[in-house]
Amino acid sequence: MGKLLKILQIIPTLSKGGAERLLLDLVTELKNRNGIDSKIVTFYPINEYIVTFPDIKPIVIEARVTPSFINKWKFKITELQSYINEFKPDIIHTHLFEAEFVSRTVFYPQAKWFSHCHDNMVQFERLRINKLFSKKKISYLYEKKYLFNRYRVNNQNSFITVSDNTYKYFKERTPKNMPIYLLKNAININRFNVQNKKVFNKDKLKLINIGSFVPKKNQIFLIDVAKELFIKKVDFELHFLGDGEMKNIVQRKAQRYNLSDRIIFHGNTDFVESHLSNADIYIHSAKYEPFGIVILEAMASGLPVIALDGRGNRDIIRDGENGIMIWEPDTILFADAIIKVWNDKDLYNRLSSCAQEYVKTYDIQSYTDKLLEIYNI
Repeated sequence: MGKLLKILQIIPTLSKGGAERLLLDLVTELKNRNGIDSKIVTFYPINEYIVTFPDIKPIVIEARVTPSFINKWKFKITELQSYINEFKPDIIHTHLFEAEFVSRTVFYPQAKWFSHCHDNMVQFERLRINKLFSKKKISYLYEKKYLFNRYRVNNQNSFITVSDNTYKYFKERTPKNMPIYLLKNAININRFNVQNKKVFNKDKLKLINIGSFVPKKNQIFLIDVAKELFIKKVDFELHFLGDGEMKNIVQRKAQRYNLSDRIIFHGNTDFVESHLSNADIYIHSAKYEPFGIVILEAMASGLPVIALDGRGNRDIIRDGENGIMIWEPDTILFADAIIKVWNDKDLYNRLSSCAQEYVKTYDIQSYTDKLLEIYNI
C-alpha cells in the first residue's frame, strides 16, 4: 500500500455558492478514492448543505487576520496552525480570498499549497495611477504584497483557475515562477441528468434563474425581460432561486410592473435539481461570471440556456449549439430569444440534447482525476 495522500481544503464557510458546491462534490468524490484522506476546514459554523451533503463534516476553526495601516495587525491563527501541524497535510488547497489570506499566515512549507481562483480576485488587480488615493485599492495592494511574501515563505504556491478568463487574469498578475493551471469547473452529472427535455403541448412557459442576489448576478435585468414577455403576450412563470442583498430590490421592481403573480421567489433551496427538472428554459443574467456552475447544472437537466455574456461563461456556451448567448444587455433581444426557443420545437430539442451531451465532459469524476494529476506534478 502506498503512502496516504492527505489533502486539506480550506474555505471560509459552506454557504450557498458555486465554489462551495464544487468543493463538496470534489470532497465527496475524493472519499470514494483509495489512499486519500481529505478534510474541509471552515472559519465559521455556517453549513447550508447539511441536507444535500450529510456525510461531509467540516472542521470549524475560528481563524482571523486583521490587517491595518496604522495599528498592529491582529492574528488569530494558533488553532489553525496547531491543526495543520497535527494533520500533516501533503496538499493545502484554499478557496476564496479570505481563506487564501488567513491560511497563508500559517507556516507549513512541507505541504504543496494551491490557490483556487474561483473568480478574478480584486486584490490581485494592478494599481492604476488614478486609484492611488483610493484607500480600498491601496489596501488591496497591501494585502497582495503580504500574500506574495507568504507564498515564498511557505515554499511557493500554485494557482488553479476555472476559465480562460480567470487564467489570463492571474497569468498577468502573479509571480512568473508560480505555476498556473486551468481546470474548468465540474458537477456531479448524475444528480441532474434526466431524459432529454421535450417541449410538451402546454401553454405556460416556466423560466428559472439560480444565483445569489448580488449586483453582478443582475437579476433585475430579468424583471425587464419579464415585462417584455408580458407585453408580447407570452404566458410564463419566472422562478428565482437564491437570496442576497439585492433580492428585495428585484422583488419591488416585479411588484411595480404588476408581475408578482408571474414571478416566484423561492429563496435558497436544498434540491435545485427538482426545480430545474420542472422548468423549461434556464435564463442567466450575470454581467460577470467567472465560470457558471449553475449553467452546467441546467444543461445536465436538459434545459436550453439563454445567457448574457459574462466572459467566463464563454467557455461553456457555444452560441446556437448548446445554448444562446446574448452579447449585449438588451431586454428585447433576450425576450425574443426566449420566445424563439420556446416556439421552435426542433430548436428547443436540439439545444437540449446538445447541452446534455456537451456537459458530460464536465463530470466531477474526470475533474478529480485531473486535479490529482496537478497535485502530483
